[in-house]
Amino acid sequence: MFGTVKKWLGIEGVKLELDLPEVAFKEVAALSGKIRFYSKNAQEVTGIKVFLIEKYERGRGEDKRIDDYQLGEIELNQTIQVPAEEMIEIDFTLPFSTMDSEIDSFGSRNIFTSGLSKLAKSLNAVKSQYFIVAEAKVKGTALNPFDKQLIDLQ
Repeated sequence: MFGTVKKWLGIEGVKLELDLPEVAFKEVAALSGKIRFYSKNAQEVTGIKVFLIEKYERGRGEDKRIDDYQLGEIELNQTIQVPAEEMIEIDFTLPFSTMDSEIDSFGSRNIFTSGLSKLAKSLNAVKSQYFIVAEAKVKGTALNPFDKQLIDLQ
């Protein structure tokens, strides 16, 4: 019975790990990587969802605001058998599209507004971080394995 509860909670079940490049380029508008699966017991993955999130911070102190934007998502609807004590790798390509803030749009007009937008960003403490998140659906478990990694988007 204890083994059934551990399987249902995902303990000793499938572990998911992202293998990503350190840098992705906005101009390419796609990111390729690998998802690694490992398990102590044989398990079945029924689907994988991968998405890119932008965490956009601005302001200072009490005026600080943080928003999350989803820039791209793919679903891999395939069944993957993960054997016990063996690593499985799945390749993926995630297309995405970035969004420009009002300050970025103003700064891209010409060389003079570029300097002004950089100054405005520094005064408003504007910062963006990009994360790749992968989550797998595992047959017979309530808690799905996932991984989240920070990536440099240039």
